[in-house]
Amino acid sequence: MFGRNIRRALVLLKITLEQDSESTKEMLKTYYSYSQGNAKKEDLDKANKQLNVLSKELGFGFLTFMPFAPITIPLLVKLAKKYEIDIVPEWFKDSLNK
Repeated sequence: MFGRNIRRALVLLKITLEQDSESTKEMLKTYYSYSQGNAKKEDLDKANKQLNVLSKELGFGFLTFMPFAPITIPLLVKLAKKYEIDIVPEWFKDSLNK
């Protein structure tokens, strides 16, 4: 039952991240830059605020209490892979290849 709830939550997150909004694009780019060691503190703060907004909209309020949101995203991606759900939007993957 717990696994089924996680799967539903991850699918909902995937659908939300697929929305090609400018703020979501910037948030994902910032987290990617952070994972490469290239993010500015101001950009990271802005991305964390956007993640908080998305989390609240999705009902993932527990994410807003986690102080290390840049760590949260990679953990969610790893968890999604465990359940065979690709939450990283195609438009974002395509933007990395440009």
